[in-house]
Amino acid sequence: MALAALVMAGGRATRMHKCEKSLLQIDDKAMIEYVIEAMRKSEFIARIIVAVTRSTPETARKVIELGIEVTETLGQGYESDMKQAIKTLGLGDVVVLSADLPFLTTEVLNAAIKRYWVMKKPALMVAAPIELYERSRLTPSYVFEVNSRKLVPIGVNVINGKMIDEPELEEEVFITEVENLVFNVNTPVELEIARRRSGKS
Repeated sequence: MALAALVMAGGRATRMHKCEKSLLQIDDKAMIEYVIEAMRKSEFIARIIVAVTRSTPETARKVIELGIEVTETLGQGYESDMKQAIKTLGLGDVVVLSADLPFLTTEVLNAAIKRYWVMKKPALMVAAPIELYERSRLTPSYVFEVNSRKLVPIGVNVINGKMIDEPELEEEVFITEVENLVFNVNTPVELEIARRRSGKS
């Protein structure tokens, strides 16, 4: 059984001169290309869709060049646009990802999907320990606790799209210890650190 994957790429980087964030380059490749490559290698992902808005026309063009399906949302925010795309496309079980995860790996995607299938809950969040962020000198915008352990969402979720309008979904937290996955690039500092980590500044 394979899932659809929905990449959220409708925002502009207001902290980086309002550019289309998913097109920022790391090692001469746009961040969204790394995300697409990781998904294409997964035997558990049968369909890839990128959600764009009127604010990200160049992202739409790039994705179409890569042979990937595009859907346009209203640009009312990450969660609202995600729900709109899932309902418009009639998606069932779906992996939802941020477009700014340049070090995303197929192995982590596969592990999260397998966990989702086993756990029998309608939602799964992939998170990393706060220590990984501190080690890389990153400051996450959101931290939560599970069993007294501080965790940060990395921007990967698996959701039962048929239940997307439920006010609250029972959720499993899948913890990854892969250090590079903490690079959800939102600021110039994070972009520079990611470029150095990749071997090119």
